[in-house]
Amino acid sequence: QVQLVESGGGLVQAGGSLRLSCVASGSIFSINTRAWYRQGPGKQRELVATITTGDSTIYEDSVKGRFTISRDNAKNTMYLQMNSLKPEDTAVYVCNLRGQVYPGSAYVTYWGQGTQVTVSS
Repeated sequence: QVQLVESGGGLVQAGGSLRLSCVASGSIFSINTRAWYRQGPGKQRELVATITTGDSTIYEDSVKGRFTISRDNAKNTMYLQMNSLKPEDTAVYVCNLRGQVYPGSAYVTYWGQGTQVTVSS
């Protein structure tokens, strides 16, 4: 079983920065992708950024140029550096990991509990 724990959220003024972390613990054979999602008030959950095992990254259009996803395999940690934050970035940010528990097994998706990011105007 894999557990994901996010941290780094908080209250920040518009234009400010935050760095979110997502630490993975537990046993997993291989990781396919890791990602950050967010769900704002009254909105559906949306994909913010994805990073693959080859370090390819994909970003949602509204965060391109402002957010950077990265990972440190030695620390089993994924990050989301968020700069030039806007009030519309206010949301619960949740990390996600997709991988195989053992060789040849089906891919499984794990989710963290989320961390609140609030951007004031």
